[in-house]
Amino acid sequence: MQVEAQGVLLDVEGTTSSVKFVYDVMFPFARRELAAYLQQSWDDPSCQAACEQVAGDAGQPSLAAWADAEDRAPRDLVEEEATRLMDADQKATGLKQLQGLIWKSGFESGEMVAHVYPDVPPALDRWRAAGADLRIYSSGSIQAQQLFFGHTQQGDLLPLFSGHYDTTTGPKREAASYAAIAADWRLPPASILFLSDITAELDAAREAGMQTGLLIRPDNAPVEPGHGHTEVASFAEILIDFKNPSS
Repeated sequence: MQVEAQGVLLDVEGTTSSVKFVYDVMFPFARRELAAYLQQSWDDPSCQAACEQVAGDAGQPSLAAWADAEDRAPRDLVEEEATRLMDADQKATGLKQLQGLIWKSGFESGEMVAHVYPDVPPALDRWRAAGADLRIYSSGSIQAQQLFFGHTQQGDLLPLFSGHYDTTTGPKREAASYAAIAADWRLPPASILFLSDITAELDAAREAGMQTGLLIRPDNAPVEPGHGHTEVASFAEILIDFKNPSS
């Protein structure tokens, strides 16, 4: 795959990291530690903000109003709703914020070390050295992204990235989200290459004017033919000219 671009926007799960690491390590850790985290950190502003977002995602005017209406403890409502969202594999913003806060302790203690594919770090180094602007767009919260790339098997990769986006920008399967990212980036959409393993995300990015590449990684879900995105199995297959970007 050969393209001209100024920036590279990267998905995480199934693109830079194995789906199995996210589902077999990160999600179970958040589920296991949810109750303890809520109990220990309930009064922390970051926890309260995430819990208010959980209430908002559930269609409630506020956490207090929700608790009053249900005549239940707010913490119990948040724990129950977060568990329900995890059971349904929902990408709700409040849940992702909570998960990011829980993962913080796991990464900082060394209990979790993020998996990245071996082709990723050298490609990131190569692209940065060539003048690329690298950014992440994931359903995981910005905090979770920063923790993830700051604690990988290949060391601290966080300095390689100059920006992060999550679902507070918008859903990953809507073109408006990618238009908003390009506007924030101050780059023409056509000068940005978006890499993901999900064709619906790539469709949305392409609709917004971005270039796209579909990662075919081990354990990724099969893709339907005829999607129209260039398929690559490794970042090593992606050759980018950063000197003469599309406009």
